[in-house]
Amino acid sequence: MDTALPSPARPLRIGTRGSPLALAQAHETRARLMDAFDLPQEAFAINVIKTTGDRVQDRPLKEIGGKGLFTKEIEEALLSGAIDIAVHSMKDMPVEQPAGLVLDTYLPREDVRDAFVSLRHGGLADLPEGAAVGTSSLRRRAQLLNRRPDLRVVEFRGNVQTRLKKLGEGVAEATFLAMAGLNRLSMEDVPRSAIDPGEMLPAVAQGAIGIEHRASDSATAALLAAIHHEETGQRLAAERAFLAALDGSCQTPIAGLAELDGSTLRLRGEILRTDGSEAIAGALSGPVSEAAAMGAALARDLLGRAGAGFFDWR
Repeated sequence: MDTALPSPARPLRIGTRGSPLALAQAHETRARLMDAFDLPQEAFAINVIKTTGDRVQDRPLKEIGGKGLFTKEIEEALLSGAIDIAVHSMKDMPVEQPAGLVLDTYLPREDVRDAFVSLRHGGLADLPEGAAVGTSSLRRRAQLLNRRPDLRVVEFRGNVQTRLKKLGEGVAEATFLAMAGLNRLSMEDVPRSAIDPGEMLPAVAQGAIGIEHRASDSATAALLAAIHHEETGQRLAAERAFLAALDGSCQTPIAGLAELDGSTLRLRGEILRTDGSEAIAGALSGPVSEAAAMGAALARDLLGRAGAGFFDWR
C-alpha cells in the first residue's frame, strides 16, 4: 500500500470545476486524504477544468443539456489519464457513469436543506403577491409555483455574489441556494433561512460530495476507500435508484431525501409537473440493506399514480 501513496514527486491529480464551491469541495477531499495517510499538501495537485455548464451562463440549463453539463469535460480528463480522481457535487451527477469510471466514494453529507435568500423578506410566506423569485432549477421552480402560484419566476444563474447583486438591483425579491454550499463557503453573512424538507423537499443527493475514479485504478480505489462515508453512501443508494427509475434529468422536477435511523432507512420522494400545477409525493421505510430496491419501488409508485404524460417533456 505504501508504494501507491501519492507524493510531491508523484502527486494525486484532483479534477474539479473552478467555482469557489467546487474548489472548497476539492480542498476538503485533499484534506481528508492528507489526514488519512499523513501526507503533505504537496502530494496533491488540483486541476481546474471548465465545463459546458460553467461556460454557458446566458441560457437556462434545460436549453443546453442535462446533468452532464457539469461533468462531461471532467470525466473525459479522467478517462484520458489527465487526472486521477474527479470531485463532484452529487446533485449534478447523472445516474449512469461512462464506461471505465466508478463513483463509489462519498464524503460526510452536509445540510441537505434549501436556503431561502432575500434582502427584504424572511421566508416564502412573507413574499407579496406577484413577487419575482429567481431560480434556474426546474425543481425549485415547480415546487415554488405549486405552493405559491401567485409568484413570478425569473431565470437566475451565477455564483452567490452574482445572485445577491441581482437581488440588490431588484431583478427578484428572493432566490434559493443550497445550505450545504453556503456552509462550505462559510457564508454566514448571506441573508437566508433554511427551508424544512417537509415544506420543500431537496434535490436528490443535495449536500453530498462524490469522488470518481477509473475502474482500472485499484491503487486509487484503495486510497479513496479510507475516506468513504458509509452512511452517506447508503442514503444516496436509495435516492439515486429513485432518480434512475424516474429517468431524472435537469429537465425533470424531482425531489428526494433518504434519512437513516439506525438500520432503518426512510425515503421521501416527490415529482411535479414543470409548471407546478400538480405534485405527487410518497414515502417508504425499510432496512438499509434494501436502499436501492426501495428507491426503485417508490419511483414506480409515484409514476403509477401520475399516469402517462405527467412530465411535460414526455
